[in-house]
Amino acid sequence: MHRVELGSTGIEASYLTFGTGSTTRAEGSAQVRLGFDACVELLHYGVEQGIRSIDTADGYKSHSHVAEVVKTFGRDALTLTTKTGAKDAEKAKADIPRFLDELGVEHIDVLLMHYMTERDWPTTRAPVMEVLSGYKEQGLVRAVGVSCHDFGALESAAAEDWVDVVLARINHDGAEMDGTPADITTVLQRAHGAGKAVCGMKIFAEGPLASDYRGAIGFAYDLDCVHTLTIGMESVADVDANVAYINELHGATPPTGATLPRPRPTADGAPA
Repeated sequence: MHRVELGSTGIEASYLTFGTGSTTRAEGSAQVRLGFDACVELLHYGVEQGIRSIDTADGYKSHSHVAEVVKTFGRDALTLTTKTGAKDAEKAKADIPRFLDELGVEHIDVLLMHYMTERDWPTTRAPVMEVLSGYKEQGLVRAVGVSCHDFGALESAAAEDWVDVVLARINHDGAEMDGTPADITTVLQRAHGAGKAVCGMKIFAEGPLASDYRGAIGFAYDLDCVHTLTIGMESVADVDANVAYINELHGATPPTGATLPRPRPTADGAPA
C-alpha cells in the first residue's frame, strides 16, 4: 500500500485508512460489534497488508481496540486519527488526555472535531478550536480539522485557516453525501489548493455502492483533490479486495480477481 503526505501537515499516511466507525450504534461501530478479539485481529491483518493508517473516534468505542494494534506494531508504524464530539472548551480539555490514555500513545496524529453540520461551526466551536490548537502547540496533537456532514460546513472547512485536515463524504453516486459529486469535488479542490489534507469517506455510501466497489474506489482514486480514502472494513475479504484493487490502480500489482463478499448494509446509526 503506497503512502502519501497529508497536505501541508508533514504527516505521512497510507493511502487507504482503516475506518473503525461503520454503522455506529450506542454499543459501538460495526467493527467493535465483531467482538474485541475479532476486531483487533482484523485490524492487525489490515496493518500487515500495508494499511498503516487507522481512523477512530470517541463515539465509535474503538480506542481500546486500536491501542492493541499500537502495542503490537509500535507507535511509529501507524498514523492515527480520532475525533472529539466536544462542543465546549472544558469537554475538549478533558477529551484529549483521555484519548491519549485510551489509545496508549503520547501523541495523536490527526484530531478532528466530529460531525460538523452547520456552516457557522468556526464561530460556535471556536472555544474547542482554541483548546485543540493549544494541544497542537504542545505536540500532543500534530494536526487538527473537522469531519463534515453538511455542504455549508464543508465550505467553511475549505476556507478556514485553522483546518489542517478535512474528512469529507465523496463518491460517484452522491449517496450519503452533502451535495452532488461535482459540487463536493469543487469544494474539495479549494481545500486541497489551500494546502489542507482531504480525506474521503463514504466511498461505498455505507454499503449500497459496494456492489461496484471497483467503480467506487476508482472514482475517488482519480480525483486530484483527495489524499486518502477511509473505508470501514468488516472482514479479511474486505481488506483483501480493497488493498488489491488500490495496489492495482497504483501500479504496484497486476490486476486481481479479488471481490468484496457482499454489499454493505445501509447505515442505521450515527454517521462516521
